[in-house]
Amino acid sequence: MRALLSGYYGKGNGGDEALLATLLQMLPSHVTPVVLSGNPEETRDRYNVETHNRMAALSVLQALRSCDAFIWGGGSLIQDVTSTISPFYYGGLMTVAQKLGLKTVAWAQGIGPLLRPQTRALAQYSFGYCTKVSVRDHASASLLSDWQIPCILAPDPVWALESKPVPGLWDLPAPRVAVTLRSHPQLTETRLANLTRALVDFQKATQAFILLLPFQKSEDLSIAEAIQPYLKDVSQILCLEDPQLLKGVFRGVEMAIGMRLHSLIMAAAEGCRCFALSYDPKVNRLMEELAIPGWDLASLPDDPNLISLTWMEHYANGEPLSPEQIQSLIDRALMHRELLSAALS
Repeated sequence: MRALLSGYYGKGNGGDEALLATLLQMLPSHVTPVVLSGNPEETRDRYNVETHNRMAALSVLQALRSCDAFIWGGGSLIQDVTSTISPFYYGGLMTVAQKLGLKTVAWAQGIGPLLRPQTRALAQYSFGYCTKVSVRDHASASLLSDWQIPCILAPDPVWALESKPVPGLWDLPAPRVAVTLRSHPQLTETRLANLTRALVDFQKATQAFILLLPFQKSEDLSIAEAIQPYLKDVSQILCLEDPQLLKGVFRGVEMAIGMRLHSLIMAAAEGCRCFALSYDPKVNRLMEELAIPGWDLASLPDDPNLISLTWMEHYANGEPLSPEQIQSLIDRALMHRELLSAALS
């Protein structure tokens, strides 16, 4: 059986690459993956899979015709906040796959926000005709329930991604704290300046070595480069392309301060304390489900001193998830694997 995998792959986003790596890890052995990618050569070389350019219409149609199944491969693909085109692209592919008679799987989806009636209608139609559906949060499950579409609810699959140790990480000074910030309209110059000031004070108080961890170079690297001069000799920018290595970083980290959803999932999965800076409802959902402390960026305190003191308190007294909690999340995340086995049998 051949399955076409569609997601935000080949765009240099660590979270989406982690979803692809996990999906490939979870596919039944009799299934040959074919991946739509923004960088087909890089994806082919990294994962040793057949790839096609996700924006080359003829190539995508040929790939669909050559496959027996189509999979939306994880993440917030069906939402219209960051992109109005995105839900029509993914929804359109799903509809074509369904018209061609392929088995169709919506795998590990985080649905919404859906602000426009057109995108909501397309989402309801696309999910309604899927062979199987799994979602990663209660809000998505609730929406599908309202639409009377059956689904499996399980934690994000990246909980179950196998991590790899990062060469040289243990040579860096300890203790270590990882920071993952991304560009966003809510991360204004003033807020970034306040976070940087707070990070400097936090580092002095804790003597922690700061790992600035861009999850997507195009969005995150410039922010890391803006912060690092204020943390000379006590920080390092660490750019990692392999999602298993990216997750492995958090094995050697005491605390993670993160905007990106998958930075927080990876950190929590590796037994790290987490502090969230939310820019998106999907981050708030994770904060609620795991009781992760943090702020919405829109309500970030104006006082850098208050920010750093809050971080220090969590660094000193905060608790990571217990090994039992982590194992439970991993075990439940494997329900996404079981769904693939059932759908693609």
